[in-house]
Amino acid sequence: MTRVEIIANRSVEDEIIEGLEETIPGFYYTLLPVVHGRGKEEYCLGTATWPEENFLLLSYISDGDMEAVSQVIRDVKKQFPKEGIKLFFLKGE
Repeated sequence: MTRVEIIANRSVEDEIIEGLEETIPGFYYTLLPVVHGRGKEEYCLGTATWPEENFLLLSYISDGDMEAVSQVIRDVKKQFPKEGIKLFFLKGE
């Protein structure tokens, strides 16, 4: 079992979720729809000065689905190369 964490700009939320749901049967997740913080490039604070916002998606998947998740994220990054999208895998026990 592997924990998936995806932190990305809200502008690509639909593409990521649709891609994961279409690719992985029974893909279940928890979505935190508004996440503020600072990334490598800029702040995302939802304010007048820094208006961008991110979302956080958490899921637990079988180890065999890791490549499928990676491919969905690669495809979305290719489609939206300037949007911040980060993918993390954490080994579950």
